Amino acid sequence: MDIPRNWRLRSPRYRLIGSQCQNCNELFFPQVLVCTNCKSREIDPFIFSGKGRVYSYSTVYQGAAEFEDYIPYIVALIDLDEGPRISAQLTDIPPEQLEIGLPVEKVVRKISEEGERGVIMYGYKFRPVLNPK
Repeated sequence: MDIPRNWRLRSPRYRLIGSQCQNCNELFFPQVLVCTNCKSREIDPFIFSGKGRVYSYSTVYQGAAEFEDYIPYIVALIDLDEGPRISAQLTDIPPEQLEIGLPVEKVVRKISEEGERGVIMYGYKFRPVLNPK
């Protein structure tokens, strides 16, 4: 990825920015232009809290070339507290401690790197909540 594109896409990679329909209040992630619930075009940005629970997960042992250094890694479906279900990589947890329903929170971590002198890509991953309430 080139440097200008990296900077343009920075905010959506660091924050969970979705959409909220102003007509029916439906929430979406990623952002949409038209509500799939009521077909309204009255859509505003919505920033999700980054809290949720693991719905399901899988351990990846063979991945794309840019992720070879991180194999094995865990990809999960996360039910966000606000409603939408998203996919994201899990971090900071050994696979044997992972369970369905585990409370998780968004963190910013290194996603990939383009060679030794290339662009380092950061983005969100999820980890177990440190102090569940």
